[in-house]
Amino acid sequence: MVEQDRGPPYKGESALAGRPPASFSFEQRDHQMSLMRFFKFPSHDMAIDLGTANTVVYVRGRGVVLNEPSVVAIETINGVKRVKAVGDDAKMMMGKTPDQIEAIRPLRDGVIADIDVAEQMIKHFIQKVHGKRRFPRWPEIVICVPSGSTSVERRAIRDAASNAGASQVWLIEEPMAAAIGADMPVTEPIGSMVVDIGGGTTEVAVLSLRGLAYTTSVRVGGDKMDEAISSYVRRNHNLLIGEATAERIKKQVGIAKPPTDAEGRPSDGLTVHIKGRDLVNGVPKEITINQRQIAEALSEPVNTIVEGVRIALENTAPELAADIVDQGIVLTGGGALLQGLDEVLRDETGLPVTVADDPLTCVAIGTGRALEEEIFRGVLQTA
Repeated sequence: MVEQDRGPPYKGESALAGRPPASFSFEQRDHQMSLMRFFKFPSHDMAIDLGTANTVVYVRGRGVVLNEPSVVAIETINGVKRVKAVGDDAKMMMGKTPDQIEAIRPLRDGVIADIDVAEQMIKHFIQKVHGKRRFPRWPEIVICVPSGSTSVERRAIRDAASNAGASQVWLIEEPMAAAIGADMPVTEPIGSMVVDIGGGTTEVAVLSLRGLAYTTSVRVGGDKMDEAISSYVRRNHNLLIGEATAERIKKQVGIAKPPTDAEGRPSDGLTVHIKGRDLVNGVPKEITINQRQIAEALSEPVNTIVEGVRIALENTAPELAADIVDQGIVLTGGGALLQGLDEVLRDETGLPVTVADDPLTCVAIGTGRALEEEIFRGVLQTA
């Protein structure tokens, strides 16, 4: 196998790795440097937050360049399968495909469920970010994994990225990436707690000195919230709704605790119209649902997240617990955008709870910083 030229060494590599041989003159080196400046080869190294719901890509030196749903549409023609669409285009097809097209989500509960489709998805996103260049370079890729994932699941992620064209694959645990992205003091001897609520899992972790002092992973996230809304509507209104409709309801009027009016009295809050199939008559039908009902529907997944945070706090060392009283809890991930979730956690734990500035891309930004900044290189792992 011919070893790929990865260009000049990174900060983390040995100085000897990039040192020219003794016969290499300064004139030759200056000529080489001027050539490199002339061509201005951009860095292809990237960090990928491979999420159950969305994939976010961060490129070295450019920041977040792509944020698309983790969905692939596969078309079967004469028994041969090919990729028809990936990302936003494929998401629009979900629940509306004919027999020969299938919209697949290759990740479930934060880990790869279909490695072949995941590989095609990663390959597509790499090409979309860099384009089909004339001189392709094999990028170094950092991918985040759930802290509770097994070695088999981690190898599946590594293999998918390697087959998609990575020269070196590093892994970083999601809570660590989320904490770095949220500017938490992860390199210092200070305890901090992060709750990363993704599409498939909720990661609760206590961090200190570039490591996870305690971590727990709850298999509840945005997907379970969507399912809870679908089940509630089916049970109480005899209406069958799809995955995309449930997600739209959650984003528009989702709330973690029953709404109240300006004087603190219980109220119905906002209302939303839902269209679906009537289970009694079998015909399409439209109903109206309010926020109080949505809060009731979401009570079970929200309580599971609260219980995960409680367990983490019970298992935290006393000195770290003392720091968390000052630092508080930081929420990241798409689930952190659920209205009132920070208030529920604040009421249940008595600790200050804040939502990160950009919870959706927080993990990708943290993963990118781990790739770029020397101080964080120690948190990267090999599969």
